[in-house]
Amino acid sequence: MEATDEIVCRPIDAINPMIGTSFQVACILVVSHIFHLLLKPLGQPGPVAQLLAGIVVGPSLLSRIDKVKEFFLQASSAKYYQFFSLMCRILFMFSIGLETDVAYLWRNLRVESTIAGGGSILAIILGASVSWFLIHALKIVKSYFSFVLFFIAVLANSASPVVIRLVSELKFETSQVGRLAIYSSLINEMYCIFVVSFIKSFSGWRKIGNAVLTGSSFVLIIFLNKYFANWFNKRNLNNIYLTNSEAFVILFLLVSLSIFMEWGGFSSIMICFLLGMLFPREGKTFRTLMQKLSYTVNTFIVPVYLGYTGFQFDVSNLGDKVKLLVIALTIVLSTACKIAGTLAACYYLKIPWNDGKILSFALNLKGNFDLVLLNVATSAPDDQWWTPEIHSLFLTIIVLNTIILGPVVACLLNNEKVFSMYHSCLETIHPDTELRLICCVYSPRHVSGHFCLISALSGSSTAPITPYLMHLVELPKKKKTKLMYHQLEDGGQFSDEEDYGKNDALEINDAIDSFTSETKIMLRQGKVVSVFSNIYEDVCNGAEDLRSSIILLPFHKHQRIDGQLEGGKVGIRPTNQKVLRHAPCSVGIFVDRSQTGFQQPHGSQSVQNIATLFFGGPDDREALACSKRVALHAQARLTVVRFLHSAAAGGEASWINNASHKNEEVIMAISNQGTENEIDNAVIESFKNSFVSTGKVGYVEKYVNDGVQTATVLREIGDMYNLFIVGRGGRGHCPLTTGMSDWEECPELGLVGDLLASSDMNINSSVLVIQRHRGSETDTGIIDD
Repeated sequence: MEATDEIVCRPIDAINPMIGTSFQVACILVVSHIFHLLLKPLGQPGPVAQLLAGIVVGPSLLSRIDKVKEFFLQASSAKYYQFFSLMCRILFMFSIGLETDVAYLWRNLRVESTIAGGGSILAIILGASVSWFLIHALKIVKSYFSFVLFFIAVLANSASPVVIRLVSELKFETSQVGRLAIYSSLINEMYCIFVVSFIKSFSGWRKIGNAVLTGSSFVLIIFLNKYFANWFNKRNLNNIYLTNSEAFVILFLLVSLSIFMEWGGFSSIMICFLLGMLFPREGKTFRTLMQKLSYTVNTFIVPVYLGYTGFQFDVSNLGDKVKLLVIALTIVLSTACKIAGTLAACYYLKIPWNDGKILSFALNLKGNFDLVLLNVATSAPDDQWWTPEIHSLFLTIIVLNTIILGPVVACLLNNEKVFSMYHSCLETIHPDTELRLICCVYSPRHVSGHFCLISALSGSSTAPITPYLMHLVELPKKKKTKLMYHQLEDGGQFSDEEDYGKNDALEINDAIDSFTSETKIMLRQGKVVSVFSNIYEDVCNGAEDLRSSIILLPFHKHQRIDGQLEGGKVGIRPTNQKVLRHAPCSVGIFVDRSQTGFQQPHGSQSVQNIATLFFGGPDDREALACSKRVALHAQARLTVVRFLHSAAAGGEASWINNASHKNEEVIMAISNQGTENEIDNAVIESFKNSFVSTGKVGYVEKYVNDGVQTATVLREIGDMYNLFIVGRGGRGHCPLTTGMSDWEECPELGLVGDLLASSDMNINSSVLVIQRHRGSETDTGIIDD
């Protein structure tokens, strides 16, 4: 790239351009934060504030002042800006590749490609038709094909970094529409880069040679990344992260290949993204790169990159009528093509109108590959028609397009409450659809039990699972000390929060790496450092942001070597109770008896026997919905044990009213006046038709009169199963559990769960107690198989 060859201070520069560039970056960051504070209450995301900050600092406002202009806009500054933009682009595209959910991308590739191609195809057709008008309006007399190719690429392109930051700022990156917008924009941008690079590679023998050499280097870097990642993982067995020098080796290979590509005349955007997406996901190397790049990219690199984009905007281009007509025509044409093409694709894919509306506007955002094309066209020796005026004109189009449509997307997302809704309980999710869950752990002893549950819930290859592991670390209250700052020991009063739980984090990370390597299940991590009285708020907020359907919590007791349960940290139990009251989704508390109870099904030689106890009520129905996922695992043998009152032994003819059955789905039509018992019967009958009749699951009925007989039955079957799944309660007045409250020790487990966890029962099985989301109790919609 030309910018890499001329990073020098010319004699005509009044001061070193590096100083001016650094000061400009600082101004953009400060002004963008101010705009962000002002616009955030209005629902506007960071990218809009960053573009506005660049416009304020740029020649449209502050740089119109002569002194400021002399300081910022020097002879050598443009080359510095281009070089820094290249470095920013390399790092954030690599970071995007690292954060890409590859499983989701491949699983929905057809849908994402169709959405990405819908608007692009229409933009190609209309762009080629209208380009003749621009050729005459801008008085272009040569290189028509080059101009038409550039114009079409500007119309068809979507800036994936801008879309990602906007969706993330609005906290919709975990929603279905948000993920479709992210990956559709990525595919759209890769479409444009591939087509332009493909055409360029056949423009001469030298370009063909550069393309072949670049492709070979790309393959070599992939293997080198894999080798270095494995090597660095083994070198740092006793460390959480890699050293800075080791991380620098990976980034040096990335930057070297990118600069070589730019020097050869190709954009490095696609290569950087693919290197990140293909980087090995297991181990400390991946964790280190994510930790070092995520904060840096989101806090500094992307704001500076977008700010510099706005900095290049010049309001004087809006004064000429011809230029103003070209700007308006291009923006309207680009917007119309994307909206019409994307909505047509969404209609074909049967995507709801509201989702299609958001996708069509989100894919209109510009500001990445189109900027690269601008700089390439400016420096191309054979495109002499590409004047600075035309460069400024198209830059204005790109900036205005995002400035106008960015707030529109934000307003649409903020106004549509439906986008904030998600499946907050398992009963409303089909077993073949994605399950999002959060596992909370306080120490390494909690990890193995949660891994067992994740393994059991991810038994089917057609039932995707997205698990998050949240490490909860107690923040000790700071004690007052009379010591001076220099007298404090390392890790004293002013330690960073990253130091808390460091030893536990090392063991947890090693366990995650082993689990990922063995099961191939990608487990995402998070860390919460807070006082115990507030940890529940972070857990609930995290579940809402991640759109989790269930939170799995550890029981406050753990199993000793002799098999008995022993109390752990004092704050775990009140935290569990608060999460049960305030959680935005269903909650499960896991009593882990890993020594004698439930083991990880993946890689296990023995089959795990699991029993779901069904007494009735919404919590038991939620436990049954969880069991549907477990039943799909090849190493799990599930049995549903339904407890009925002895008076019901005579018949079950009136269980279901007005029900229709299908091979794959059973749609229950239950009267609004139906009792809870009728709903239970309908759910059980649907479950039997889908699972029991096919032989996947066993079904047993136990007839009892009261809680004493129920406890007797539980003792009889206690040693037959490795895991019991049961609802917490919500059964109202249930004669089957009458009298069981006399043994109650832990109300957060419910009557049955508390009895199974009690040492008096002498049961060696693990227990999973599930509470359905309390806000969903009025929802009578039932998803059956």
